[in-house]
Amino acid sequence: MNVILLEKVQNLGKLGDRVAVRSGYARNFLLPQRKAVIATPDNMAAFEKRRAELEKAEAETLGAAQARAETVNGKTLTIAAKAGTEGKLFGSVGTVDIAEAAERDGLSLKRHEVRLPSGPLRNIGSYEIELHLHADVNARITVVVVAEA
Repeated sequence: MNVILLEKVQNLGKLGDRVAVRSGYARNFLLPQRKAVIATPDNMAAFEKRRAELEKAEAETLGAAQARAETVNGKTLTIAAKAGTEGKLFGSVGTVDIAEAAERDGLSLKRHEVRLPSGPLRNIGSYEIELHLHADVNARITVVVVAEA
């Protein structure tokens, strides 16, 4: 299925690109999220009329993400969790816990922006966590997991 992208989609293309994707990906993700429209002659003409408006909106979201990255980059979050004597947690610290800790510290961060490629944190220690704020903007924070007193 051919679609026209209405915003940059990672590993697929940028605003205005006409790409061929599998129909399930288009129907279940791109179209409902309003990231793309089906590439028909009418939609292509409508897109060309709205191109400047969409490019301006994309530039604004990129600027906002870069500003957020500057405020978040290099920050340290401390999360207290129950742990055993060897430093192994009774449970784990995941993306939700990190996002909640960031909110408590006054940082605006959503769960889906936190990337944990090796899975949830299961031991006490200090971890470098990558945040994916925009398709072009990543930031790094340090999460320190300590044992509850």
